[in-house]
Parts: sequence; C-alpha cells; structure tokens
Amino acid sequence: MKDTQTYTEQELVALLKQRAQPAFSYLYDHYSAALNSIIVSIVADTNISADVLQEVFVKVWRQIEQYDPEKGRLFTWMHKIARSTAIDLVRSKNWRNNKRNNSLTDEYNCIADQSQHPSEKNGLRKLVQALKEDHKILVELSYFQGYTQDEIAQMLQLPLGTVKTRLRAALFQLRQQVKI
Repeated sequence: MKDTQTYTEQELVALLKQRAQPAFSYLYDHYSAALNSIIVSIVADTNISADVLQEVFVKVWRQIEQYDPEKGRLFTWMHKIARSTAIDLVRSKNWRNNKRNNSLTDEYNCIADQSQHPSEKNGLRKLVQALKEDHKILVELSYFQGYTQDEIAQMLQLPLGTVKTRLRAALFQLRQQVKI
C-alpha cells in the first residue's frame, strides 16, 4: 500500500534541502505531470520531453538551495526551470540540426514511397550515383542498406555529426534533382 504522506510547501522545501529521498519522490509524484505539460507545449516530442523532465528534476535536486520562498512559490520556481530547460533545448544547435535531418529524411521517405515501380527505383539509384563519392556512400548505406547514422559513423570511422551533415547535404542535392 502506498504511503499517503503530505507536506506543506515549507516542509517539502526543508526536506529537499536536507536531501530527503521521500520528499523528492513526493515532489516528482505531485509535480511531474504539470511540469511535463509545460515541456510538451514547447518541445512537442514526448520522448524528448521525458528526457527534459528528467533533466528538470535533476536541476531542482541540485539547485534547491537557490530556491527563495520570498520570491515565489516552489511550483513557480520549478516552472521557470522547466520552461527554460525546454527553450534552451529548442534553441540549441543540435536540436535545429536534428530537425533539419528529420525533415529531409521524411521528405526523402515520401519520395521513396511514391516510387514503387522497379524502374523508378533504379532511376533513384542513378540519381544517387551522380552524387559526390562521400555522399553516395552514405546514402547507399543509410537508405538502401538500412544502416543507422550511428552504425555508419562507426563503420566509416567518421564523427556522427559529419555523417549527419553529409547525409543532409546529399538529401538536399537529391531533392533538387527530383524537382528538376
């Protein structure tokens, strides 16, 4: 049976500052849903928002000494942390690059799905063969052989960022060729 302990905000803050695990569990149980809704409104991807939520609670745990009850309520302070953390993620360079990679990959998948005729698939391969050698290898491994970007980076001994950048450039070139 679950413990139904309740705390006033002052008691909860005092216990959190003492690093009491039950207080932190109580905090998570009672505030995670509200904080997650704030994060989801900014990030929108539920998997990533779960990671951001975890990061928020780690920040709360580490920074609880900075909380000042005279400046506002505990939830308001945690709300600021959640909102700032989510916004920082969305503004980050990695996030923007990831979104570009995903949108280009999605567009490529739509193009690939439309070309179900074998001769059209061969035409796509011909377009890929016209790419630079670096790009051609990456597209071949990723889209025709089904390797992930991480696997390609390990196989070719390239940094993951380089693989992503080259794939994005290759997909952009393919998209330009298909539009012609």
